[in-house]
Amino acid sequence: MPWGEFKNIAAERRLFQRRTLVMLIFVMLLTGALIARLYQLQVVEHEIYTTLSDKNRVQVQSVPPPRGLVYDRNRVLLAENRPVFSVTLVPERITDMSATLARLQTILSISNEDLERFQRRLEERRRPFQELPLRYDLNEDEIARLAVLRHELPGVEVQAELVRYYPHSEFTAHALGFVGRINQSELQRIDPVNYAGTNYIGKSGVERFYEQMLHGKVGYQHVETNARGRTLRVLERQNPVPGENIQLHLDLRLQKLAYKLLDGRRGAIVAIEPATGGILALASVPGFDANQFVTGISVEDYRELSESRDKPLFNRALRGQYPPGSTLKPMLAIAALDSGATTRNRRIWDPGYFQFNSSGRRYRDWKRSGHGWVDLNLAMAQSCDVYFYEIAVDMGVDTIHHYLSRFGFGEDAALDVAGALSGLLPSKEWKQGARQEPWYPGDTVNLGIGQGFMLATPLQLATATALIADRGYWVEPRLLKSVDGNNDLTSFLPEQNHAPLTLKNPDDWEFVVEAMADVMHGARGTARASGANASYRMAGKTGTAQVFSLAEDEEYNEEEVKERLRDHAMFVGFAPVDNPQIAVSVIVENGGGGSSTAAPVARALFDAWLLEFGEGGGDREGSAAADIANVESPR
Repeated sequence: MPWGEFKNIAAERRLFQRRTLVMLIFVMLLTGALIARLYQLQVVEHEIYTTLSDKNRVQVQSVPPPRGLVYDRNRVLLAENRPVFSVTLVPERITDMSATLARLQTILSISNEDLERFQRRLEERRRPFQELPLRYDLNEDEIARLAVLRHELPGVEVQAELVRYYPHSEFTAHALGFVGRINQSELQRIDPVNYAGTNYIGKSGVERFYEQMLHGKVGYQHVETNARGRTLRVLERQNPVPGENIQLHLDLRLQKLAYKLLDGRRGAIVAIEPATGGILALASVPGFDANQFVTGISVEDYRELSESRDKPLFNRALRGQYPPGSTLKPMLAIAALDSGATTRNRRIWDPGYFQFNSSGRRYRDWKRSGHGWVDLNLAMAQSCDVYFYEIAVDMGVDTIHHYLSRFGFGEDAALDVAGALSGLLPSKEWKQGARQEPWYPGDTVNLGIGQGFMLATPLQLATATALIADRGYWVEPRLLKSVDGNNDLTSFLPEQNHAPLTLKNPDDWEFVVEAMADVMHGARGTARASGANASYRMAGKTGTAQVFSLAEDEEYNEEEVKERLRDHAMFVGFAPVDNPQIAVSVIVENGGGGSSTAAPVARALFDAWLLEFGEGGGDREGSAAADIANVESPR
């Protein structure tokens, strides 16, 4: 065998050693890279991956604050919070929404309306991982069924939340307003951080005006969850700050009495404490159950309310705009005296009508035969239209507009009453702009008895009456009386913008007040029946507001007029005369005469406030007060 065929063992050994060395270096490099990567992950990037891991395990949840409570002036609870259990869904944790909803329908009673509402919320803009409610107010059996099957329903939870509840809902709905679910437009204007986890917001009334104060400050909690997103335990918690508890000037007993006195008739009553401007009662009848709107009213129930001929959702006290009629005469008397258009002793002959000239139109007095010779006091007591026609023409529309605006007409003069309308205080400029017509002398005549274009709300009439009771000193109406733990209300209430109405002769206030007292107590006063046998003196003015116009020589016959076309019965007044503690305005729609319908209502309010349960009467619990306190909701 040739020598070249033998193996070179030494060369092969060297080759093997080189290859082994290369592989050893390669393995060491790989091991070093692995160790370096482990170091990078475990040491250098430890915080990053710990945070990512915690995100899978730990969730940050917002904790909504309890809404502040609302009390009346006697610390009777008007708005509270009660726990309600609802079934909620988190869309991000549900793989098949249709199948989940179908499964829930076999477990719970879910209406088509609930499903439609849920679908709308599902399509609306919302925060990630926000629970969407499907059904509210679950009973114990429904909660138990969901608890047994919860492992089959990822993303479905039973949530307990505090929901607004109004124990005297139908009496306070128009004054307090109500809360409701936050809609898309509200979501865009609220603070998304402070409202995280909050589902409700004030929609009207006090609830809306003081929303920021009642809402409070959101809290947070870190919770540990399992792979399915269910909460296992709370790791850390920052408690929310509850909303402020507030006390209103509103007196629930007087509010209930107002509803009882209207006795289901359409109308409104506003009562104000002249010294403070506090609104003691703000009643609009018929009312409605505000609790229906909190978690969402059904379509049928809302249609019934919105299509009702009596308009229970309409707040007549704040948004009802009516011709003030003769209730405007005390304000016009002040204007005429101060402007020099009349004097206390000026007498005018009333034949039953007023004419600019012998061939002109006749503007009739309510008394067809006329009142004969009348001065201002008698014109007020008997509500003589002709006297006020004449002084209105003597003043002119510009002077009337100037003085009536000082009484708060033509504007929303209340400090914290949400939704109040400003009525209509006509002027030459208004008519030219709104109707492209000049102001005619006949327009001034009609304005002289609160008719024509003039419109006022019951709140405005009560405000103007309180100004007379205060002899020109302005205290703008407000609902807020106090905030728990805070004696300074300047930071919560808007600034007052009205200066006192100062007259050239301050005694003119007393003269007009005495004329109003003669309406109630005088031998020829239009409301003397309502003022009879009173242990205190009251001042007032009756009025009627025409719903439709009569022809020049046509006579009004209530029996022949359809009920909803009859005159509105109106009254304004205050008591006692020397130390006013309550001022009221009353309107009974289509009630007929103010003296026969509205004045007795005001007298009952005066008696209750001054003699039974009001602060003026020492808060005595008489039999009538006990009856009023037990008045049930007028369904």
